[in-house]
Amino acid sequence: MDDINEKWTRFLDPNVVRPSLFLAAMFITTFEILKDSIVDNIREFYADGFDEHGAKIGPEYKSKVLSKNKSTLYASLQWLHESGAIDNEDLATFETLKETRNVLAHQLFAVVTGQVESSHETQFDSLVALLRKIGVWWVVNVELPTNPDFDGKEIDEEGIVPGAVLSLQMLIQVASGNTELLEHWRKGGMKGRENT
Repeated sequence: MDDINEKWTRFLDPNVVRPSLFLAAMFITTFEILKDSIVDNIREFYADGFDEHGAKIGPEYKSKVLSKNKSTLYASLQWLHESGAIDNEDLATFETLKETRNVLAHQLFAVVTGQVESSHETQFDSLVALLRKIGVWWVVNVELPTNPDFDGKEIDEEGIVPGAVLSLQMLIQVASGNTELLEHWRKGGMKGRENT
């Protein structure tokens, strides 16, 4: 009887449900950002140009990436592993994060109301760390070497904030109710209109 009361109390308390739902939604969203960044960066790297649908897949992408696995995501992870961007521990972390994402996606109501246990709150930092690790590797090993502005310059990897991580940080701020970014954007937009 106490267990049932505790579950109903948790379910009916907005101070419990709101942050739980927010964190679950952010975990799912961040995992999707991670998947997209894993696949999209490599696809664009090997693109044979672009059209209205995005990067055009060429034979090199098929032979060097897609041939590694039937799943584009897992083929891309294997490419990153072989390229030294991630290691075996990162691959294991990805699997753990994927399992957690699946629990959240398929049993969100049960997780938020405390009927199903989930470790998404404690794993969120690992998720962001993997997103950042892959993003920083991409910047340091692909983007900067092809940009002559950085020839011979020392790069502080700790100071790099990959685009996916920056977007995530902004999303968290906005979803948390912070309106500073909106106000800053509005002021910048107004200045742009005044100058035209």
